[in-house]
Amino acid sequence: MIVCTDQGGPMALPEILASIDSEIAQLQKARALLVGAGAPASKKKAGRPRKVALESVAAPAKPAKKKRRNLSPEGRKRIAEAVKRRWAAQKKAASSAAK
Repeated sequence: MIVCTDQGGPMALPEILASIDSEIAQLQKARALLVGAGAPASKKKAGRPRKVALESVAAPAKPAKKKRRNLSPEGRKRIAEAVKRRWAAQKKAASSAAK
């Protein structure tokens, strides 16, 4: 026998569990009423929306992709030579600073 101070008399375990279950049910009903009254019609979850949800939202038409600009072989060669000169200058500066 377990004594419950709520009603003043001894209660058996099944009676205590039944009482707790009924209180939980009442609290859940009260919470549902409060949440329903204060919340808008659509319930949104916190956090980042899922990818599927993002796709379902009709986004404005995507702009056409910009045409990629191609480098000529001469342009690539000039860039490669410039990078090599830059690396050589950095290497020279690092070796002179280390000495």
